[in-house]
Amino acid sequence: MRWAAVILAGGKATRMGGIDKPALVVGGSTLLDRAITAVAHADEIVVVGPPRPTVHPVRWTREPEPGSGPVAALAAGLEFVTADTTVLLAADLLAISRATVDRLRAEAPALLVDADGRDQWLLGAWPTAPLRAALPERPVDAALRKVLTGLSPVRLVDLDGSSRDVDHPADLPGGGRVPSDPTAFPE
Repeated sequence: MRWAAVILAGGKATRMGGIDKPALVVGGSTLLDRAITAVAHADEIVVVGPPRPTVHPVRWTREPEPGSGPVAALAAGLEFVTADTTVLLAADLLAISRATVDRLRAEAPALLVDADGRDQWLLGAWPTAPLRAALPERPVDAALRKVLTGLSPVRLVDLDGSSRDVDHPADLPGGGRVPSDPTAFPE
């Protein structure tokens, strides 16, 4: 069965001072490249955000109103998806793995649940047709959780730390500083 990945890489990163989070380099790879590598075996990879250099070729797109939220970004990405299943990922995942992506795909509709028991709505796999049908007519600033809840996802426990994301400076290796050089983080 054909599958696609839609990676959301255009957020405002307000809690991080507005830096380009997907471009942060940790352990020699950008956060965006970590996400792309985890889905490199997809039939289609669409990244929603400003184009950047990447380790694998991808299709780039933007939502009509950049910065208008994850539902609007998802809708923009789905415009280019022809596959039966869509894996949705954020571009700020520190440790996303191919194994987690494959677990999610096998159970679609499914989403990952982090170690604290929180649903990770930006880390899931969805049948594409119902996912498109669930999108609101006006996706700008819509709540992703509300859009996806109706698809009744299976909740899979994070087994390998794939849900670790970067929302605050303290989430980065080295403990809480945002460098002026985004390539400064070791693993």
